[in-house]
Amino acid sequence: MKIAIIDYGMGNIHSVSKAIELCGAKPVVTNKKSQVASCEKIVLPGVGAFDDAMAELEKLGLIPAIKEQIKNKKPFLGICLGMQLLFETSQEAKSKTGLGVLRGQVIKFSPKLGQKVPHMGWNNLEDVSSGCVLLSGIRASEQVYFCHSYYPEPADSDIVAASCNYGVRFACVLAKENIYGVQFHPEKSQAVGLKIIKNFVEKC
Repeated sequence: MKIAIIDYGMGNIHSVSKAIELCGAKPVVTNKKSQVASCEKIVLPGVGAFDDAMAELEKLGLIPAIKEQIKNKKPFLGICLGMQLLFETSQEAKSKTGLGVLRGQVIKFSPKLGQKVPHMGWNNLEDVSSGCVLLSGIRASEQVYFCHSYYPEPADSDIVAASCNYGVRFACVLAKENIYGVQFHPEKSQAVGLKIIKNFVEKC
């Protein structure tokens, strides 16, 4: 199985690619629409700023391609910023809107919560949905690795498959039909993260 890893200059590409390879699939690191279309599944990683990411995807002509593949029900996984880009708007953005394939917005952690921003390091999964195939075999209280200052606030709470508490409870795993998103970095989350990637490869 070939899985496209969209390379727009802002992702943790090497670690994501290695994790997918370890889970038995062939990673195809690409910024070409034709290669994205030819792969069976898609991963959109991301580290950095919302506006810059959308500008790069726009420059590469990948926005219509991503939306088309999602519309065609191709399994899609957004990681960290890659998940945030699926939403309509972000408090981080000054000029760009998101892909808008999920309804809702992206919110900044408030320093009033008494926690350091960015949220960086290991934290527990909570409220893990037993019906989400991406989280098959994953238990609540297992730890994953985060590095972010913003978090998603979906308009539809039914798509939240797991949450995390960092001064505020926020959605950290989303699942809607063929669309999946994780706010943490599974490629940096050791055995638990590899299990999640393996679930995406084999079950989604």
